[in-house]
Amino acid sequence: MAHTLPALGYAFDALEPHIDALTMQIHHDRHHQAYVDNLNKALAGTDGEGKSLEELMANISKYPAAVRNNGGGHWNHSLFWEILGPSGSQPSGALADAINSAFGSLDALKEKMNTAGTTRFGSGWAWLIVKDGKLDVCSTPNQDNPLMDIAEVKGTPILGIDVWEHAYYLKYQNKRPDYLGAIWNVINWDAVAAKFEAAK
Repeated sequence: MAHTLPALGYAFDALEPHIDALTMQIHHDRHHQAYVDNLNKALAGTDGEGKSLEELMANISKYPAAVRNNGGGHWNHSLFWEILGPSGSQPSGALADAINSAFGSLDALKEKMNTAGTTRFGSGWAWLIVKDGKLDVCSTPNQDNPLMDIAEVKGTPILGIDVWEHAYYLKYQNKRPDYLGAIWNVINWDAVAAKFEAAK
């Protein structure tokens, strides 16, 4: 079964003014589609062809760079679209308790995530993960993620922030910290909470 591009659950302009519609359209329809297309090409005729993304991530060291880069790009962006939304909700319940326990406050988590994203040299991702039942923050280069067997910090991502320039350059140019500050206005905390429950 070939991998396919997941549909966005909202309109391209739903995250305005924090993330502009043109960035969303190009990011989803072109960048993510390219990862899907190139992953299918890289897997064609190999033993990875019928495997799920999660199976590929868990054994990514056994596959060529094209599978690592494009499979990671597909998995990471699929999560990214799910944890964004126009809601502007706040974490509550067990997730809020876990954030306060691990970081002291939501603001402290944001600061730690923003630092992870700002200090990631070049392109990559900042992650909120569940590791041994607790929350932690890390970052990965390129399209790597903490599910990969080659990751420095392993865990189950429940929130990921894309810090590739294509995620923000049209609106924020080289001001990555401004993008990282703004993205918290469009985090769908209900989706993050559901991923937290599943990861525990």
